Amino acid sequence: MRKILLIGRTGAGKTTLTQALKGEKLDYKKTQYINFQGALIDTPGEYIETKHLGYAIALYAYEADVVGLLMSSTEPFSLYPPNVTGMVNREVVGIVTKIDDPEGDPERAAAWLRLTGCEKIFYVSSVSGEGIAEIFDYLKEDGDVLPWETENKQ
Repeated sequence: MRKILLIGRTGAGKTTLTQALKGEKLDYKKTQYINFQGALIDTPGEYIETKHLGYAIALYAYEADVVGLLMSSTEPFSLYPPNVTGMVNREVVGIVTKIDDPEGDPERAAAWLRLTGCEKIFYVSSVSGEGIAEIFDYLKEDGDVLPWETENKQ
């Protein structure tokens, strides 16, 4: 699986998405540090919310094949500046989370991600599982299988 660096503000769903991609039970955990979990690199929201910590994210982008900018459908505004994807020499995709939240607006979040320069946008709900397989398929390489596919074969 290609490595993906997940970036987003606190509460955007980065850790929950990593749990869903790995087929784990969803359990809220506050990420305190940059967490390498195989092909998934989970970052604390504070890194994108604080200017000086944001520089660390730029460095960690070199560890990844793909950078994923996460934005919850419930966000009242975007932290990402327009055309920010040009600052990273990696492929950057947008990931709209919490698409099933009744107070969310997934299309607004997707529009903000397009303004950053994201051309590929995924819509996911880690709770229902919607969109998880699409992200996995996008990241997988030859021979990779979904975590829940291996459970069914045993």
